[in-house]
Amino acid sequence: QNLCTQWKFEVTMSDQQQSISSDNDNADAEESDDLTDSETPVIANSGIEQLIQLLRRQYLRESNGNNGDKEKKKHTFWGTQPMPHERFSALEDAAEAGGKVDLVSNENSGITNLHAPIEPNKPKEELRQTPYNMPPGFEWTELDLFQGKDLNAVYELLRDNYVEDSSCKFRFDYSPDFLMWALTPPGFHAEYHLGVVSSKSKKLMGFISATPADIRVYSTKIPVAEINFLCVHKKLRSKRLAPVLIKEITRRVNHKGVFQAVYTAGLVIPVPVSTARYYHRTLEPKKLIEVGFCPLQPRMTMARTVKLYKLPTATSTPTLRPMTKDDLQSAHILLTKYLQKQQLAPVFSLEEFEHWFLPRSGVISSYVATNDAANPDKVTDMCSFYQLPSTIIGHPKYQTLSAAYCFYNVATTVKFKDLMHDLLILAKAENQDVVNALNVMDNEGTFQDLKFGIGDGQLQYYLYNWSCPTMEAKDIGLVLL
Repeated sequence: QNLCTQWKFEVTMSDQQQSISSDNDNADAEESDDLTDSETPVIANSGIEQLIQLLRRQYLRESNGNNGDKEKKKHTFWGTQPMPHERFSALEDAAEAGGKVDLVSNENSGITNLHAPIEPNKPKEELRQTPYNMPPGFEWTELDLFQGKDLNAVYELLRDNYVEDSSCKFRFDYSPDFLMWALTPPGFHAEYHLGVVSSKSKKLMGFISATPADIRVYSTKIPVAEINFLCVHKKLRSKRLAPVLIKEITRRVNHKGVFQAVYTAGLVIPVPVSTARYYHRTLEPKKLIEVGFCPLQPRMTMARTVKLYKLPTATSTPTLRPMTKDDLQSAHILLTKYLQKQQLAPVFSLEEFEHWFLPRSGVISSYVATNDAANPDKVTDMCSFYQLPSTIIGHPKYQTLSAAYCFYNVATTVKFKDLMHDLLILAKAENQDVVNALNVMDNEGTFQDLKFGIGDGQLQYYLYNWSCPTMEAKDIGLVLL
């Protein structure tokens, strides 16, 4: 009796993705190690079969001459990136033949069974030493997010130009506090907060960011860049700024000695290492139905729907409370141990753990339980979610849709389902309208009992310039913002 499905978010830089392809021949001729766009347009999939059908439709369009040149050119661009293309070729071959392929199978995966860079690192002297050229009338700038003026400029650019759904009803609203949390982890580099401004007005017209991180892929720990928040002002889509932004952030990351990246996207491009799906748990059904987030289901009244999703006001996990600084070391140990069973996971230092998990009002909520009688200070269970609202466009009654996104959850003294149920109660208490969760880690086993609804949105996970076998969603222990 699922009521809600994921609204179809589409990155508003969809024209930019096409320009990445078309600009490939016009960009500077010097070779570079481009990181791919982490914010590509989202499409709605419902499984591997739909992935295959998508590829088949692409081939049919090419063979029929409908947008064939554009499709081929786009494919040619992604084909130049250091990714395990043998895996994608197998998908394409199956699509063309009308067959089925298991994305997480390693059969015919070629080099994807190796655990190594696809292209070797380059010495600094072989990298491009100067920034890429901007189109006339624009220039590079580095944003100092600790200056209110710069932070507000990034906020306004993203608020007005970043991500909205295909029906133009909802648009992500990353608050300034959220952006500070997302973009200034320990070890961040100010030169990774890269903007494009008008030479005349100095107004921010484009932005891209990278954050440094360590991840473990199977048994190998590697430093990576997480690329995010690629955004170009709506009026400048024809200027082809996106490919230049990608090239320049890549150049800067490479100069720090980092040649791998991790990113997610809704679109299937060469070459995903795994695919996850969003699920959604309604907390405020009346509001969600009124704003068009989800429909009132047939044979269901509003009163019955509200009753169906009603939650208790008290949590059931003993000693569950907000995380404090005193909990950090023990909670860090708990999560680190839990993530060891995952094949793709972050490697948090204690300092990073504090940044990402210590509660911040309206941004990140973390709760812990200490249920070890022999060691009352030991954190035995934890749950967390971050808060990412969306602006509701043009609605006469509501302006904001409040959404909580499951972050990292570990249960050792209670059932995982019970801990997740408590997370719903806590999110409701913090005035969230819906809880969104990916079917990664242990999440999926709780969805049916807790009345989560399967969403339209799938999320592809990508490792740039890194070869490894594919993996199932449950083996992923990495949640990107």
